[in-house]
Amino acid sequence: MKILYTNFHPRNGGGHATYVVNLARSFQGEHQVTVATPGTSRLFEQAGRIPGVRCMDVSFSTRPGPMLAEVARLRRLLREGGFDLVHVNGSADHRQAMLARIGLRRPPRIVWTKHNTMPVRGIGHWLRARFGTDGTIGVSEFVTRMLRKTAYRRLPMRAIHHGVDTERFHPSSPAEVSEARRSLLGDLPEDVLVLASVGGTDRDKGWLVLAQALARLPDGMKQRIRVVVAGDPPRGALRRDFEALGVDSAVFFPGLVGRPERVLAAADSGFVLSFHEACSFAACESLSMGLPTLVSDAGGLPEVVRHGIDGWIVPAGDVDATEAWLMDRLAHPVPSGMPAAARARAQECFSMPVFAERTLAFYRQVCA
Repeated sequence: MKILYTNFHPRNGGGHATYVVNLARSFQGEHQVTVATPGTSRLFEQAGRIPGVRCMDVSFSTRPGPMLAEVARLRRLLREGGFDLVHVNGSADHRQAMLARIGLRRPPRIVWTKHNTMPVRGIGHWLRARFGTDGTIGVSEFVTRMLRKTAYRRLPMRAIHHGVDTERFHPSSPAEVSEARRSLLGDLPEDVLVLASVGGTDRDKGWLVLAQALARLPDGMKQRIRVVVAGDPPRGALRRDFEALGVDSAVFFPGLVGRPERVLAAADSGFVLSFHEACSFAACESLSMGLPTLVSDAGGLPEVVRHGIDGWIVPAGDVDATEAWLMDRLAHPVPSGMPAAARARAQECFSMPVFAERTLAFYRQVCA
């Protein structure tokens, strides 16, 4: 199969970039894979290192002038590439793919993945659902239920959760845990509880709720907890709100990291406490490391973690519930079977082979 992946993000791209890179790696060699994305993006840089994957520096503007030239270029790419399927990941690239295939003698099918929980409404979505989409993927059942109430409901549709590299994100040995903790946090007493997230530092990611809960604890308990939050260090009002809590000595921001598995290796538990979340690579990666994971009940997160089996679920934004969880974690050890259950959950539901198999099956359904 000849597959073209598109993504409009000119810089980091977040989960979109990880999503496309994972699929490109899964299908390299077996299928002809091309990635069209701005040359300044993280996706372009990462996909360009995958053997056999062709990367094209393509922009997806929303302004009419540049967009006309970009659509013409994309049309040439579709005609010359003879693609069976274009997998789009956002509104800008979706719109251009729809326009570029108009009138082609052999137009490719278009599959759109919805990565977020934003409302799906308006004339743009109606037009794309009617003329520019042959199938839709929701990254969780939550997102797929949203799509079933929109103009896309008449199309083939499937919920396919994220896939993570369970070989890369694997449980750490005691020596690896010690080294990772020392590297990130210095020498720590053995009874210190380390919590980590690689889900980012935006306010909507909910990490400040954990910091607020931590600030409420008595000093003796507070000293037994360290929190690590990877991503762009918080700035502006968010930074001021954090500093006002007085827990600077317990919360660490290592910045954007190239090897998130090394951050997770230092942890006893992972956490993703988002206010809005379609799914979460960070939560899946945490489980894959064998870390029981605390998540909020937002969006698709309750589909990732099973409460009391491989992690815990608390109401989004609930400082009281998060404080109670912290106190319980300090008082009681994690049940002995939880780490193994977390690892098994990731392997069975979120591994790359499972993700790729489900996605390819949907491609074939749409192309049939």
